[in-house]
Parts: sequence; C-alpha cells; structure tokens
Amino acid sequence: MRAEMRHRCRQRPAWLIADDMAETRLTLKEMCAQFDVTPRTLRYYEYIELLQPDREGRRRLYGPRELARMTLILRGRRFGFSLEDIRQWLLIYEKEGTEAQMRSWLELADRQLAELEEQRIQIEDAMAELKRLRDETAGTLE
Repeated sequence: MRAEMRHRCRQRPAWLIADDMAETRLTLKEMCAQFDVTPRTLRYYEYIELLQPDREGRRRLYGPRELARMTLILRGRRFGFSLEDIRQWLLIYEKEGTEAQMRSWLELADRQLAELEEQRIQIEDAMAELKRLRDETAGTLE
C-alpha cells in the first residue's frame, strides 16, 4: 500500500491525496514512506510545531491536515526557505496570517525568486564552461 501511496503522491496534487485520505490516518512509518523523509525529520517538525499529529499512546497518526502541511513544508524547503519562513507560510495557508504577514511573505518570496534566478544563471554559466572544456578535450582526442 505504501508504494501505491507514494506513486499516487508523485502523480496527483497533495490536496487530492488528502481528499482521498479524509478517513485515513498514516502512521509515522507510512508518512516517512510517502514523503521520503526520516522519522527524525518528522519528529523534529513536530518538536518545532510545524506538524501536530494525533496521538494514541506513543503512536503518532497523521491526518489530511498534516499531509497538506508536510507537502507545503517540503515545497518551501525545495524553494530554499528557512523553517521559520515556512512557519509563516503555513499560518497564511491556514488563513491565520495577518495582512502584514502576507505582505512580508510576498517580499520574502520575491527575494527568494531573485536568488533562485541568480543561482540559475550561475549554473547555466558553469554548465557552458564545462561543456566548452569538455568539447576542447574531446577535440584533442580526435
């Protein structure tokens, strides 16, 4: 079942998966498999209050809310945001953010977009240089 859930996760938006799982709660192990993270990562996100799974004794159970939040956390990390920035994003996502927080987040997103654009340019330059050196070396072998 976990492999099937992982497969669905890659093909479908998280909110559709959360709808499918409205009645389902995932264990820590299943959550790790679905999002390809370690148990330590999930426990840390819980410790810093980004995630709040239900508890049954020592067992953690993750429902649709936590699935959606984890999707946003991983998306934010992929975009290069800090966990504190992601915390603000989650507040806005849950409509608990103030207008000032939303404006601040927009500024942060604009700065991050500019940084990612600079990184893209640097990567393209490095790739062009490497290709040129590779072609020169290949030319000496002919």
